[in-house]
Amino acid sequence: MSNSNLLIRGIPQAVPETVAAVCRSRLLKAVGDILLDSGLTDIEVTVSTSSINQSSSTSQNTNQLEDEADVEKRAKQYKSQQSLFTIEQLIVSSELREEILAAIELIQVESLVFDKWGLRKIEPFPRTALNFYGQPGTGKTLAAQAIAHSLNRPILVASYAQIESKFHGDGPKNVEALFYAATRDHAVLFIDEADSLLSKRLTDVTQGSERAANSMCSQLLICLEKFKGVVIFATNLVENYDKAFETRVRHIHFPMPNEQARQEIWRVHLVAELPCGEDVSVEELAKIDDVCGRDIKNAVIDAAVRTARQGKEQISLDQLVSAINRIKAARIQTNPVKKQKLDPETEVKIRAALARNNHDSHSDNQGEIQ
Repeated sequence: MSNSNLLIRGIPQAVPETVAAVCRSRLLKAVGDILLDSGLTDIEVTVSTSSINQSSSTSQNTNQLEDEADVEKRAKQYKSQQSLFTIEQLIVSSELREEILAAIELIQVESLVFDKWGLRKIEPFPRTALNFYGQPGTGKTLAAQAIAHSLNRPILVASYAQIESKFHGDGPKNVEALFYAATRDHAVLFIDEADSLLSKRLTDVTQGSERAANSMCSQLLICLEKFKGVVIFATNLVENYDKAFETRVRHIHFPMPNEQARQEIWRVHLVAELPCGEDVSVEELAKIDDVCGRDIKNAVIDAAVRTARQGKEQISLDQLVSAINRIKAARIQTNPVKKQKLDPETEVKIRAALARNNHDSHSDNQGEIQ
């Protein structure tokens, strides 16, 4: 874009060219800054004064009202809900917990810092935006729910599938409507699978789908700049984010739980009503590494269902160990985790549990055949 292709209609011929050139130059710089800050590749700008004819002004006002009505209508598809979890239910390392609590405290003092202390004069739209990243099942969604509960606000949960549209141009409008709905409900906005919305924008765009993806990303960045509420993004693929997004949020990493955290997760999921055998030990179970909270929950359910199906009265340590190892073995290993050698005693127990599980499965199959 250059001065040579920037045309401003309406400057009287009596205006000296030097003055007109300054006007064009300043407008060019302003437009260039907007494109650079927002990441947009194209923009339509209308410049006018009070001398513009009434019909044109009326038409613009009508279009604006229609756009606002469309956003409000689209926003009806997005509903907030009360938080399902509290911060006490979040089991993570002490370091991660402190980071989340610090983020909550920053959110709580926003009004004091930006309104009473006047910093809104230099930052009209302070960004209270967090980005949770880490492997699946490490507590990102639960943490977002816990933050909403701590702030005594509802939470509006949305994913890429709820925002995208098969109709060209609807995706960016849905993004705008999503932020409108969060403002309407005074809700914490939680956007899952955020890498799909904020993936690196393509420079050599040839297809409509690519243009739509770029437009949605640009629209989200614009909405983020103007949003006065709290927004939390979550992703398993943080490396896919567009560079323009990285400096606009506070990043918080959710690692796989360590042994101490795994002990507490096992203890919480082995509820009091569950008929566990005397040999069940959360200390022994926690030694099985490379598992997340979701894995542990699913292992407890799997072991309980198999115990009930086999007509047994108690869930044994062997059944729980077998269940968690089945879950680990069933993973699609796109990024294999380096294996750590278990201590001999735990390894023997695991091998024995797997052997007994194979024997039980064989017995079940024999019964079905008969």
